[in-house]
Amino acid sequence: MNTYGSQQPGTTLGFGLGLRREHYAAVLETRPRGVDWFEVLTENYLVDGGKPLHFLEAIRADYPMAMHGVSLSIGSTDPLNVDYLRRVRTLADRIEAAWVSDHLCWTGVGATNLHDLMPLPFTDEALGHVGARVRQAQDLLGRQILLENVSSYVTYAHSTMPEWEFLRAVAEQSDCLILLDINNVYVSARNHGFDPVSYLDGMPAGRVRQIHLAGHLDRGDIIIDTHDRAVIPAVFELYEVAARRFGPVATMIERDDDIPPLETLVAELNAVRRIGERAWRRVA
Repeated sequence: MNTYGSQQPGTTLGFGLGLRREHYAAVLETRPRGVDWFEVLTENYLVDGGKPLHFLEAIRADYPMAMHGVSLSIGSTDPLNVDYLRRVRTLADRIEAAWVSDHLCWTGVGATNLHDLMPLPFTDEALGHVGARVRQAQDLLGRQILLENVSSYVTYAHSTMPEWEFLRAVAEQSDCLILLDINNVYVSARNHGFDPVSYLDGMPAGRVRQIHLAGHLDRGDIIIDTHDRAVIPAVFELYEVAARRFGPVATMIERDDDIPPLETLVAELNAVRRIGERAWRRVA
């Protein structure tokens, strides 16, 4: 088994935000103390120069960063994109990323990008396929990766295990880590009728390295993961359960549309911090 120079279990970056271009100037001007770290969207910075990298490096001088991608397509049957992975590794080295993450999904086939995070069938065959690709990706990156559970709206009739068992098995077989998206657990639980706490209980605590929180659109008969509004109380409650179970795990808020001023997100993050630190004290 390979071992990589990633952050060790039991440490945390604290509470962070997704870095968005709308906030570049505000971050540099105010250096918000309520933010411990930033998560950056990998694909936005896979270039040799320009304004995005300028701002990235300026902000990195004051804050730790983690990288989050959407192009790995770990579940696809297409070969892994080696050139993409090499560029990801270069960027990770450049900003000394705390870790690199992507999604447990597929995003295309036959060299066609669907520009969406498509769910996988939860079968032994898919498990073996994904596990081998994760190990290959980690070898090319020279580090463990984090895989995130995606929100879903359909299931596969031939799945043989629940999603949380599949994610756990992928992590354990490939020696990768987990980015646990609490909003996605809540969304998928509502859409498919399972108990979200059972999902949390099924996660291997030692492999959960990061937590995502976000907002969604509730249409009654279906919930859509939109990242365009505040985190709802029910997701905060589920996060508190997760914080008690997993302890001090780096936690952040994602906001990708209808982006409010930086101070609004910092205030929301402070609410997350109060919940997380309270939960951590109870299990200390």
